[in-house]
Amino acid sequence: MEDVEELQSQKLDQDDENEIVTENAAFVHGEPHQDGTGPPKVDSEVEVLHEKVTKQIMKEGHGQKPSKYSTCFLHYRAWTESTQHKFEDTWNEQRPVEMVIGKEKKEMTGLAIGVSNMKSGERALLHVGWELGYGKEGSFSFPNVPPMADILYEVELIGFDETKEGKARGDMTVEERIGAADRRKMDGNVYFKEEKLEEAMQQYEMAIAYMGDDFMFQLFGKYRDMALAVKNPCHLNMAACLIKLKRYEEAIGQCSIVCIIFVDKSCLPFYMLLIVLIISGNYSVEEENPWGCL
Repeated sequence: MEDVEELQSQKLDQDDENEIVTENAAFVHGEPHQDGTGPPKVDSEVEVLHEKVTKQIMKEGHGQKPSKYSTCFLHYRAWTESTQHKFEDTWNEQRPVEMVIGKEKKEMTGLAIGVSNMKSGERALLHVGWELGYGKEGSFSFPNVPPMADILYEVELIGFDETKEGKARGDMTVEERIGAADRRKMDGNVYFKEEKLEEAMQQYEMAIAYMGDDFMFQLFGKYRDMALAVKNPCHLNMAACLIKLKRYEEAIGQCSIVCIIFVDKSCLPFYMLLIVLIISGNYSVEEENPWGCL
């Protein structure tokens, strides 16, 4: 068993390194309200980022902007400007995208320029010329984009990790991924205590992103226990934030995830008690919690 667990500390399957799965990500960064299926109407000032890329802020962010090789986590919708056809929507798929600035796919060059000029929590409308999108030929697979199509992106930058080497999730060992998630959880706790609830939830969501189903299914033994010791508190801490924001249904959803993913059903009464504490307002996020799990 120890030999098998040691193998888990090596690099995981590389097939999913360009996407990241989070359970019920829409609970925190819910789908923006808008009329119809077309791109949103934005009246804010147009900022020219590049000859072929402009940005209009829809919601202000906070903190610094990502630098080259930062690992960014984002949601976006994409439309072809001429036809207003929406060809991609990560909010619907509940799959935030992981993008390493400077290592993005060629068709994402314009999107990466926009993201690198955004702050955590910022939502913006980007206009990207076809030269920095899907090019002269377009794409006839998925997504289906016609030739020479300018693109409109509605983007939300959930957050980012600064790494000199630009290491993506799929390149990390088990310990590195759990460590990155734990650091995000602790950052979220700091924001929570400062009553910066949106910022706290961004950190918790990024932590959970490292602990997605694709990752958890490969773990067992001590590594699964280590991952759950980070993942479960993040869901419960997000629920605490949502309660403070009076978003009760979403808070219950986060608590339910903890119950569903727990293999040992004998622990369910314990977590159900935590749900009651959260809803009653008697739960607090603490660095060292007497319950031994937060």
